[in-house]
Amino acid sequence: MANSPSLDIPIALALYRRMSLIRRFEERVSELYKQGKISGFLHLYIGEEAVASGVFSALAPQDYVVSHYRAHGHALARGVDPNRLMAELCGKETGTSQGKGGSMHIFDTSKGFLGGYAIVGGMLPIAAGLALGAKLNGEDRVALAIFGDGALNEGELWESMNLASLWGLPVVFLLENNGYGMGTATKRACALQEIRRAPELYGIKTEVVDGMDALAVREAALRAISQARSGKGPAFIEAICYRFQGHSITDQLLYRERAEEEEWKLRDPIAKLGNQLEDAGMKVEIDTIAQEVAKTVDEAAAFADTSQWAPEQSMYDHVFAEAE
Repeated sequence: MANSPSLDIPIALALYRRMSLIRRFEERVSELYKQGKISGFLHLYIGEEAVASGVFSALAPQDYVVSHYRAHGHALARGVDPNRLMAELCGKETGTSQGKGGSMHIFDTSKGFLGGYAIVGGMLPIAAGLALGAKLNGEDRVALAIFGDGALNEGELWESMNLASLWGLPVVFLLENNGYGMGTATKRACALQEIRRAPELYGIKTEVVDGMDALAVREAALRAISQARSGKGPAFIEAICYRFQGHSITDQLLYRERAEEEEWKLRDPIAKLGNQLEDAGMKVEIDTIAQEVAKTVDEAAAFADTSQWAPEQSMYDHVFAEAE
């Protein structure tokens, strides 16, 4: 993995703001879940903020994104409205899908954010299809497919990489390798330990990046997205990262060593970039961002709390397509 790029202050501040928003948002979401205001499953993104912030800063507005079910951070990094996102998690009518998708199925077509998918690896053929459509229609679009290491043993990954390479599709495969698929260490579940070798066998250029370094992730994403957009075929990024929370909010983390967790927390991406910015004389800006982020999250929680539930009749909406 390459060293972190030199500090570009405006870009670094933007990345720090986005990571801080994701962290504070997720912390509030955890509180709301424990208060019974969020139901169902909940998978937090705390610890992995540098991946979403870095990659999404390199995307163009017209690009597509498909993600997995740990997608709140991805949605925020893509610019999805925090109010509507929080309302969706709380099942309210003002949510991005009128409260019908919930935590695991975030969707916002206005941002090209075409879903968080609960089926492991299920987003990969969709990304390939979106990229194929963009290529056939001559559109300047790249499809970003985000998946975790739990998808490494799923056939959809290999089929999607094969077709993407054969057809030269403008798709970027982003592996968030946090070391565990649910409660099983990747090294115990995947025989292929050098993961980058797999896409390279399909002729796909691959880069491994420190997923705890937002600036490094951004640089890798710029290269991968540029390749895909320029017609040179798909690219693959493996971001080595770590989730500070369990797989889901009810996970007791009995399968990880405390020493391992503490070691990774010393590499907290927000603290790391914050220290770099403070060393560059940005202490006032850092403090201002903290205040603004706290205000944004408070407003999102209040918006969700005061929003109405969808009427009972709405359960029949959007079930079938209207006949023409």
